[in-house]
Amino acid sequence: MTTNKRAVTHAPIADVLAERWSPRSFDKSHTLSNEEALSILEAGRWAPSANNLQPWRFAYISREDALHSIICEKGLTGFNQAWAPSASALIVVAVLNKNQEGTPLTGAPYDAGLAASLMQVQAQELGLHTHQIGGLVRDEIKSILKMDQDIDVLVLIAVGKVAPAENLQGPAYDREIAPRVRLELNEIMLYGQP
Repeated sequence: MTTNKRAVTHAPIADVLAERWSPRSFDKSHTLSNEEALSILEAGRWAPSANNLQPWRFAYISREDALHSIICEKGLTGFNQAWAPSASALIVVAVLNKNQEGTPLTGAPYDAGLAASLMQVQAQELGLHTHQIGGLVRDEIKSILKMDQDIDVLVLIAVGKVAPAENLQGPAYDREIAPRVRLELNEIMLYGQP
């Protein structure tokens, strides 16, 4: 079953944005090329950054890497453990939590979010799909990857080629075939209306 997931908008947006959605069904046989992986990571590297601090840090784990299955088993929660192993790669998005003087970098998660967003758009441009996973055991991922104390894990991005929804079962399948929905613009506007 193919589901149309194109965003329904009140004004035109770029195709790469309108077509972006977060599947859970990934093609187990697809492998990202080095060029695709580098392209996605470069998009994150060139994200806007307050004072050009670039507080984001990434870990790229291909499905061929033994850490892929370890992170899926020990670092994910809930039914994420069932579908994420099929993704071609996992990208851990982490962030520096303080500067060299020990001052907290309060804007760092925002900057890292911009980097994550651009990586998702770049993947979409390459004909790939992504799914951000917040259901994580962050300390476990941090331990598996031997991260320093001044780095916090924010999110994990699964990347790969989308596969048929029928590859999933239960709640994952139900979510896969559900239509994309968003609050209406007037529900999120605090001031002004075009």
